[in-house]
Amino acid sequence: MTWAPEDTGSTNMPGMVAMAQAFEHYVNDTGGLNGRKLKVLTCNERNDSIAVSQCAQQAADNHAVAVVGSYSQQGGAFTAALASTDIPYLGGYGITQDEFESPLSYPINGGLPALLAGSGSQLSKLCKKVSLVRPDTITGDQFPIFLDQGLTAGGRPAARDLPTQDDATDYTDVAQQAVGDNKASNCVSAVLGDHTSTFFDSLRRLGEKPPKVRLSSVIGSVQQSLVDATGGPNSPLENAVVTDWYPPASDPKWDEMKAAVNKYAFSDDRIDVADPGVQTTWIAYTVFSKVVRAMDKGTAVTAETVQRALDHTTKLSTGGLTPDLGWTDTDLLDIPDHARLVDSKVTYQVVKDGKLVQVGTGFVDVAATMRKASSFH
Repeated sequence: MTWAPEDTGSTNMPGMVAMAQAFEHYVNDTGGLNGRKLKVLTCNERNDSIAVSQCAQQAADNHAVAVVGSYSQQGGAFTAALASTDIPYLGGYGITQDEFESPLSYPINGGLPALLAGSGSQLSKLCKKVSLVRPDTITGDQFPIFLDQGLTAGGRPAARDLPTQDDATDYTDVAQQAVGDNKASNCVSAVLGDHTSTFFDSLRRLGEKPPKVRLSSVIGSVQQSLVDATGGPNSPLENAVVTDWYPPASDPKWDEMKAAVNKYAFSDDRIDVADPGVQTTWIAYTVFSKVVRAMDKGTAVTAETVQRALDHTTKLSTGGLTPDLGWTDTDLLDIPDHARLVDSKVTYQVVKDGKLVQVGTGFVDVAATMRKASSFH
């Protein structure tokens, strides 16, 4: 099963369920999994704890062997629901701490903590002061902890923390606060999911001239589609810096995903290949397929056998989209409050001529920064 929020007032991720459906066609058209057909169930978790618990119940009722490549901010609700039915959760988006604590969770990225720790390190080299605009929620309360650790490790002061609604239609007041004395040496980081674009809109309208501050964010709050929608090379996001888990969408490592989407979801406008939710679902299903194909031929594929196979998986290649993955005891990174974390690497990107491009080569490991943030927190 894959679940994600659709048609809600805050962040929506319809591309993730669409990608799961495209992957089902792709894998079954190319021989299935050791001759077995992959059947994908999808569920709208509506950004709601009751709805996500119902999705988990539906997974159990249908004997789902795993929940794969999903998004939910209701971490406590879905980890409890899955624990009661022993269904593994593979490759969640990484937005809640529960995904990094539940023994049934198998994360494929470092979640928002890695993005924020990485963003802090990236910004410490570029900005004297940083203002962080983030949701006034329990999840949002974690954001400054990780960002600040990256900043202070780079010798900069902690960010000015500006919590705000993540579903507002106007952010003029908080934009005014974020810009402050409007120096080019300062940066404004906005991490508001789908509403980040609304915030940047409010920021742009503050005065006659565009603000001098440098803009920054993390993938998911800013992605290629937002740069395109706000003017491409003339976008106010030109020169903005963004931290990601994966290589940019222009990287040839995504070619297999793009070919599968072209063939099996060509007319599905829910899928944007540059969307990190879509990318996470693709990687999670790729991992799931490899793990199932590696199981002994006679083994029944059940939630229990998939969980056991994941527990014994190590050094699994995703073709360079992430570092090699595994969830054995030696793969776990021993980060406080994030016991299940196995991938603490990020990529640095910048908007150049209207395109998100990678800065430097390869991955940057932020494990040390995350350890400090977790122990501080």
